[in-house]
Amino acid sequence: MTPSARNRTERTTVAQSAGLHEDGELLSDETKDRHRALVSLQEELEAVDWYDQRVEAATDPELKTLLAHNRDEEKEHAAMVLEWLRRRDAVLDEQLRTYLFTEAPVTEVEDAAMGAGGSEAAGDGSLGLGSLRGVEQ
Repeated sequence: MTPSARNRTERTTVAQSAGLHEDGELLSDETKDRHRALVSLQEELEAVDWYDQRVEAATDPELKTLLAHNRDEEKEHAAMVLEWLRRRDAVLDEQLRTYLFTEAPVTEVEDAAMGAGGSEAAGDGSLGLGSLRGVEQ
């Protein structure tokens, strides 16, 4: 298979979750909106990947700069959708608060969170990860 044919094949396998997996009549508006947001997040991150590849492949410096700018706007869009999701999902909120903006290796953050028994162990809603985040809580 030629590289361009392989690329076309790979592109057709992306975004497998674009459609609902269950009958939409059986799903709440909240679930359908969350699905829309998740698909949008997937598409934004996919666009970042596409722009990364285009930036690397482009030979014109001005085009590289333009494509990098467009890529970074896609990152902004992804962050906005992720925040919308976080505000509506307590478990996602807890996981993001555990892992994002930490300095330690991610697996060490997980070990600390699991060793602390998650948010239940601290009793105050924290995971006791202040030292891993690089800021005192």
